[in-house]
Amino acid sequence: MAQIVMLWFVVINIIGYVVMSEDKNKARKRRDRVPEKTLFLLAAMGGALGVLIAMYRKRHKTRHMSFRIGIPLLLLLNVLLYGYFLQ
Repeated sequence: MAQIVMLWFVVINIIGYVVMSEDKNKARKRRDRVPEKTLFLLAAMGGALGVLIAMYRKRHKTRHMSFRIGIPLLLLLNVLLYGYFLQ
């Protein structure tokens, strides 16, 4: 079980990072964007760390209060859930 949880952690955080980075690239090019709901869903599914890292490395959504508060809260929830499943 622990191996599956760790694999999920790695995969969903890579996906979260890539999707957040891609949204930043689309924003620069003024193309169709990734919905904010999708970014929050990825974070809620366990990818909050990847989304948060991309958020600050790419300087994307850092002015949005919903992201500045919501993503760290989801990260805390992720840590608690990963801790529970890895016991």
